[in-house]
Amino acid sequence: MSDWLFMGDLLYKRFDRYPEIWRFSGGKGESKAIAWSTALPFVTCGVFDLVCLRYHLLSYHSTFELAVALWFVAPLPMLIANAIWMKLSAPIAASYAIGWLVKLFIAALSVALILS
Repeated sequence: MSDWLFMGDLLYKRFDRYPEIWRFSGGKGESKAIAWSTALPFVTCGVFDLVCLRYHLLSYHSTFELAVALWFVAPLPMLIANAIWMKLSAPIAASYAIGWLVKLFIAALSVALILS
């Protein structure tokens, strides 16, 4: 849902600027890709929760700090590199980056609320 919130209709038209970068032309056959790409963030958030439990990071401050640190370690550099090398517009890359930060913040908030 966070990706949909940040992508929305504002950026939708930018996706069609370079149609050759998409694996499924015309939207045909993309159901399996949508299912996988929807499930993977749940895995990320689950692993985030397990890391917080393992290292006893249960306060708001520590979980949000870990979320920001992980965002700088993985999704942000990867998305910047993708935007540099691929035909991916800056607003799309920025919205993906913000979406990942929100996902990690939601995971951090869930740990702090439920487990602290």
